[in-house]
Amino acid sequence: MRKWLLFLGVALVASCSSIDCPVKNVVATNYDILSSDGLPFELLDTLTIYSKTKEGKDTILLNRGIEIESFSLPISKSHPEDVLYFHFFNLNYDETDTVWIQKEDYPHFESLECKAEYFHKLTGVRHTKNGIDSLVIKYSNVDYDDTKIHFYLYPDSERY
Repeated sequence: MRKWLLFLGVALVASCSSIDCPVKNVVATNYDILSSDGLPFELLDTLTIYSKTKEGKDTILLNRGIEIESFSLPISKSHPEDVLYFHFFNLNYDETDTVWIQKEDYPHFESLECKAEYFHKLTGVRHTKNGIDSLVIKYSNVDYDDTKIHFYLYPDSERY
């Protein structure tokens, strides 16, 4: 009986995979805020970014960011287009821009032990122009690498 238990224990240890699942497995888009001349810019407005669920309810992605120069936002896993609402407000105005981000989703597989994840390729972006002057794609591949800046956000230059 002891030999059988020893054999079973060795078999279990030997069957474990040597592949480690990534600890840092967040797939998000990174934004830098820049002035019209391309320099880092601190947004003095309060910025809230939200999206809508399938049921039509708001989902807040960035809540009341103040004096920010950059931020990260999650990205959907299986929609060809994400719709985001950028709400800018301060004492002088209260405006919202709608941003549409087109993308291609593709599954990423590490091993059977790891959670399935999706990576993305950004293919286009368009937006309204209430508080955003322009929003451009800087780096189109979205994966685990959180050092890449995916978007440059240029606020409305007439305000600043």
